[in-house]
Amino acid sequence: MSRSKPERLVITIGGLHGTGKSTYARALAEAFGLKHVSAGGAFRRLAESFGLTLQELTEKAAGDRGIDEKVDGMVREEALKGGVVVDGMLSAWMAENAHVKICLQAPDEVRFKRIAQRDGLSLEEARRLTLEREKAERERYRRYYGIDLGDLSVYDIILNTELLPLKANIKVLTDVVREYVRFKLEG
Repeated sequence: MSRSKPERLVITIGGLHGTGKSTYARALAEAFGLKHVSAGGAFRRLAESFGLTLQELTEKAAGDRGIDEKVDGMVREEALKGGVVVDGMLSAWMAENAHVKICLQAPDEVRFKRIAQRDGLSLEEARRLTLEREKAERERYRRYYGIDLGDLSVYDIILNTELLPLKANIKVLTDVVREYVRFKLEG
């Protein structure tokens, strides 16, 4: 890897829905003075602009590759600028220049509970919608990009966000990234 200044640092945070991608990305962006870009946020804004729910836009994206390409192109562009933390299910693949690629995980029931609370859904509705969306996304990403979301070999770090409380998990990730910068970018 070529040497890069820490202010050009690129971090990706991936994982399934409800694992905490945006929460941890915001925390790392703040800790390192980086910009935060959320692919999921961009997808949500796109759904709103079309007057669609996330589920409806997911269904539309199954037949319109341009929807994913728009969001994924934005991720690539932001990563190439550097100085960014990008969160999204495909961020590790889209930000090829990333210095540190993090995958967040959590047990399904924890993820569904987080999504239900965030989106004001019943637990059963969050479970059903999340599983439907993830199934459609897995199929779409394999078809459009040849990406298998189950292949975690693209990641440098995998963290179960249920392992410790939020602040402790943020400290773990911050410490790892800080050491990476110290040894690989400044060293």
